[in-house]
Amino acid sequence: MKTKREFVHNLKEIPRDELLVPGSPLCAGCGGLLALRLMLKGIDGNVVVVNAAGCMTLLAVYPFTPLRSSWLYTTMGSAAAGAQGVRDALDVLIAKGRIPAAEDLHVVVVAGDGSTLDIGMSSLSGAIHRGLDFYYLCYDNEAYGNTGFQMSSASPFGSRTVTSQPTEHQSAGTLQRKKDLFEIWRAHRPPYIATLSTADPVDLTDKVRRAGQFRGPKLFTAFATCPPGWGYDPSLGHEVAKLALDTGVWPLKEAVQGEERHTYIPDHLQPVEKYLQTQRRFAHLFFPQRNVDALRKIQEDVNAYWDRVEQRESPRGTP
Repeated sequence: MKTKREFVHNLKEIPRDELLVPGSPLCAGCGGLLALRLMLKGIDGNVVVVNAAGCMTLLAVYPFTPLRSSWLYTTMGSAAAGAQGVRDALDVLIAKGRIPAAEDLHVVVVAGDGSTLDIGMSSLSGAIHRGLDFYYLCYDNEAYGNTGFQMSSASPFGSRTVTSQPTEHQSAGTLQRKKDLFEIWRAHRPPYIATLSTADPVDLTDKVRRAGQFRGPKLFTAFATCPPGWGYDPSLGHEVAKLALDTGVWPLKEAVQGEERHTYIPDHLQPVEKYLQTQRRFAHLFFPQRNVDALRKIQEDVNAYWDRVEQRESPRGTP
């Protein structure tokens, strides 16, 4: 079941204008890059991108850039603070008549899950608390991808990273459960939050357009498939992302002024194993022998989540 779209109803209505063009040095099949491309299509007007150090930092390496927009690079912990400075500077320049209002820019932070959930959480929390008018895109590839794929607070239980390897005594790999970024953000009561997936570009673009109605923090976390870190052929990124939706591993939802709703609810959840088996980072759960306990735990967590959704939300929209 999908909710009705409000601004973008089908693929043909996604804007054709490109603010992010081909030619970046990022990995082939990068899900975060595609999420950023679609997000920029959904924002009405010119933007300035504030980038936290991470995978996306390779996007604009002086003097080359694939972006038709301004770009500011910051440390991992200070992207939201950098966005505050840019937004304040634009407001002051417009108020003093130094630049016309027509030359205003949308401020967009682009940061990975490590920066968002770990190193930059303090700066981001402060910016949300102050009501900063900006877009924030977390491209969530579930590890510190740019420095070798170390475990982050977004790494899911059972995944393999270079710092959470399965061993004879601990066969599951990562033991911690992934932090719930959506709920951490929702506790701040910003005007708009959403999860995104490039497997549903219409949902993604529609949400960005809907967020544009609000002044204040507009926060997005995108399922960012990562071929080298997750271990799959780059050509299969769409299939991996689609399975994450159909198995219920990655819920599509939004919260407007704190009121949550899901924009896609699978009619029948496929077994989580279908998703896990597409990636080398979960291979140890199946070979040399099945880790029955870990697989059951992952499936039970997904089932419990959707049981709560079913109890809380009545069906909305139309298929």
